[in-house]
Amino acid sequence: MKFKPTRLPRSGADRRSGFTLAESLAALAFLAVVVPVAVNGVRVANLAGQVAERKAVAAQVADRVLNELVVTGRWNSSGRGTVDEGRHQFNWRSESTSWERATLRQVSVIVTYNVQGREYDVRVATVLDSAQTQ
Repeated sequence: MKFKPTRLPRSGADRRSGFTLAESLAALAFLAVVVPVAVNGVRVANLAGQVAERKAVAAQVADRVLNELVVTGRWNSSGRGTVDEGRHQFNWRSESTSWERATLRQVSVIVTYNVQGREYDVRVATVLDSAQTQ
């Protein structure tokens, strides 16, 4: 008994599996545009996160320094210093300027910090009556 080999009919889709050169090039061109944009977006988000984190710490440092200046009575003269918080360094300076009435003084503490090579600052201020604090 002899059997004839059976042949399955081939449709057009079976003969043409895979992508054409034009489709592959279009996908590569699309990725060449999308990948750099996505990487840049991640970089910007990372920078924003670092700036926000350090800004919060700098505000705490400024508040602490301002409170210390007021409590110790050294608020009337300008000063400067450095505070290390964790792995980061914060530089501060204080200023005392007149404010509206002759007896009132605005005392400000400006804290500067660096994130990825750029300098940022935070300013905290209060108003004191110089007639009552002396």
